[in-house]
Amino acid sequence: MARMSMIQAINSALDVTMGRDPDIVILGEDVGYFGGVFRVTAGLQEKYGKERCFDTPITECGIIGAAIGMAAYGLRPVPEIQFADYVYPGLDQIVSEAARLRHRSAGDFQCPLAIRIPFGGGIFGGQTHSQSPEALFTHVAGIKTVVPSNPRDAKGLLIAAIEDNDPVIFFEPKRCYNGPFDGYYDRPAKTWADHPDGEVEDGHYTVPLGKARLVTEGNDLTVLAYGTMVHVAQQVLIEHGLSADLIDLRTLIPLDIETIEASVKKTGRCAIIHEATRTSGFGAELSALVQERCFYHLEAPIERVTGFDTPYPHSLEWSYFPGPVRIGEALERLVKAEA
Repeated sequence: MARMSMIQAINSALDVTMGRDPDIVILGEDVGYFGGVFRVTAGLQEKYGKERCFDTPITECGIIGAAIGMAAYGLRPVPEIQFADYVYPGLDQIVSEAARLRHRSAGDFQCPLAIRIPFGGGIFGGQTHSQSPEALFTHVAGIKTVVPSNPRDAKGLLIAAIEDNDPVIFFEPKRCYNGPFDGYYDRPAKTWADHPDGEVEDGHYTVPLGKARLVTEGNDLTVLAYGTMVHVAQQVLIEHGLSADLIDLRTLIPLDIETIEASVKKTGRCAIIHEATRTSGFGAELSALVQERCFYHLEAPIERVTGFDTPYPHSLEWSYFPGPVRIGEALERLVKAEA
């Protein structure tokens, strides 16, 4: 076991899988010699060579298109899109080709493709470096969508994604790369060094796709979150003295609806927190599923705390970001609502 940041844990996952399987290749902008803009792929080109970890031109549709061709040919490519905001030029390739390859070929071809995408705000990236487009991918049949919140899960989930025979979108919350985030801009930065989830197993292990993690257990309410919002929600629960099932979804598609359903039926109250915009965000799907499955157990309306329906504002990032004030107000409102 070793203490790692999420960056180090993802690098370890790539290193471990590349060492086990010569068909795994990494491609993307600056992922080779430079090691990626966030240094996630640092040292991998030096260790495995330029044919297995290489730079591409600045063309997301080309990166994804080439990777799909490699996957159909029998390789296991792991392309990196430098920021989630840049994935849109490659969206047609993902939706029209990667997601449908197995189905349109009646199973003759597979698409073992794990697309790594740093996403979300909290680093003052501005409008074009802070978006959270995960809901777009959960809408597309044939794609799995994964969002880790900590180093231990990030390594195990990425290994599982790389070894999966279907395309996986692997969103990496940038704000969690170097440490957990409690939602307060004016607090000292935290690191993973003294956090239990910063302890990462050596070598190869997987965290199964489609299985959520119960971060805390309680009876007041159920809180559904993923990525950065897991840490913000946990801090708010502590500060407000609330007893809650805090569920880290980890995988949006396939969704661990059984864990969610069991929790909401126990607590009778549900809050959903995500950083992406509210309208048509993944929280809307979660809300519908909870209502459909748990209607007669709900003691209060479902609460959603999300980003606003605006482009991501650079100067007002901490107002846009679902922070402890907005989340705290929603949770207090939820637990005080009369059945």
